[in-house]
Amino acid sequence: MAHVNLSLQVLPRVPDERIYPVVDEVIKLIQASGLKYEVGPMETTIEGELDELLEIVKKAQEVCIREGATRVMSIIKIDYKPEGVTMDEKIAKYRE
Repeated sequence: MAHVNLSLQVLPRVPDERIYPVVDEVIKLIQASGLKYEVGPMETTIEGELDELLEIVKKAQEVCIREGATRVMSIIKIDYKPEGVTMDEKIAKYRE
């Protein structure tokens, strides 16, 4: 299967002072995947096979709960096309 882009925003239900530490643990999970990713101010975009990315989404929920969230709301966006899609093709021109 071709590479897709998946953007993930997790909104863990924790006290305000715990939001960033919990999100940091999710970012560590994404980093450990070895996949290409980019952290943004509102979400993290990851590039890879769809099944692998969806598994990361599932694990992200578990990380939030393990870190003390009583509930997790997640917003997911997927950019898919049969021949594949990359982050570079979308944003490289803005980084030159």
